[in-house]
Formats: sequence, structure tokens, C-alpha cells
Amino acid sequence: MEWGKTILSSLEWGKSISNREEKERVAKVISSMVNDGDIIGAGSGSTAYLALTKIAERVKNEQLHIRAIPTSQEIRMTCARLGIPVTSLWEHKPDWTFDGADEIDTEHNMIKGRGGAMFKEKLLISSSPRTYIIADPSKMVTKLGTRFPVPIEIFPEALTYVEEVLRAYNPKEIKLRMAEGKDGPVITENGNLILDAWFDNIPDNLERSIKSITGVIESGLFMHYNVQIIS
Repeated sequence: MEWGKTILSSLEWGKSISNREEKERVAKVISSMVNDGDIIGAGSGSTAYLALTKIAERVKNEQLHIRAIPTSQEIRMTCARLGIPVTSLWEHKPDWTFDGADEIDTEHNMIKGRGGAMFKEKLLISSSPRTYIIADPSKMVTKLGTRFPVPIEIFPEALTYVEEVLRAYNPKEIKLRMAEGKDGPVITENGNLILDAWFDNIPDNLERSIKSITGVIESGLFMHYNVQIIS
């Protein structure tokens, strides 16, 4: 027995989508790459959301059989609304993954995690033989940290310790990310907190250095990952 009409059936992206025309264009490119039987890692963000809607059109029109591994609850709910079956890394290895980014430099290094899903995103990218980053031109920068801070997911009780150690890397600013739709800080899907750290300079070893701090779950720095940019 199936549920009747539910909230999921009318679910839309929560915020207005900036640069929608450009994002629709790259979303269509991603949907054209889907083959019958694919296991696809589905990243987070508005561009990934638009790509899923295009993929769902092909699934319906061409009777494709695919499965998605979502990186966040909103993407999992989007898959449910669109009729795209989901699976997990316990059951399947992705054939390929697509995702968005907040910033991308000329060497394809990235800052990700404005949506707070950088841990699962990095896990999927690391698990996939191919990863496509879909980005409109506004995401391209000559220097990482130009428009966005580096998000750092931390175990809650490690807050003051992680802040203290991060100070040794000379950040311009460190802030606890506060929620907009609830009181208090943002809580990730893993039950953790997010620190946003601004740096004047992001060296190649900063991702590794931040990850080595006890209490850090993951950072939104993606340095030297094997990704292809679709813009």
C-alpha cells in the first residue's frame, strides 16, 4: 500500500535558485550522461537538485533503471518525490557522482559545504571512479576563500579545543555557524556543529592539517581531487 498525497509530493527547493538559467543548462548536461543501470552519487545544493529533476524526466520517459546515493536528507527527499530509487554505500559503489561547489579555483580545488553535507560529499567523491562537478560561472575564482569561508564539521564537545588549534593556522575569522530557521547553531545530519573559518591564504596542506585536529569530522576543503568540471 502506498501513502496518499503527502508533503513530499509537493516538495520544492527551499530557497530561490540564483543563476537558474545557467544551472538548468549544466543540469541538462549531467542528465544526458545517465545510462540504464547506473548507480549515481547525488550531491547536494540547488544545481544538484535541478540535475535530479532532469534525470527524473529521462527515467520516466525512457524507462531507465537507476539508483541514487544521496548526500543529504533534502536530496533523499527529492529522490522520493521524483521516483528515483535510492541506495547506500553499504550496498553499492557508485558508477559516478555529480555534485556542486561553492568555489572552484583554476586547479579545480574547491570549497564545499555551505549546505553542511561535506562529509558525505567527500566520502562519495572518494568512492567514485568519476566525479563531475556542475558549476555555473559564478563559482569560479582565482583564489580559494575569495567569497566563502572554509566550513569545518566538528564534534560538539570539541568546539573550544578545535577553535584553539585552528588559531595556529592564522585564520582571519572563525565563527560558529548559526541557524536561520531555528534558534541556536546549525546541527549537521551527523549531529555535529560547523565552524566557518576565513583564511587569507589556503596552502595545499591545509585540508590535511585541519582533518588531523582531534574533534574535526571533515572540512569543506577539497584539494587535488580527481574531478571534472562541467560549467
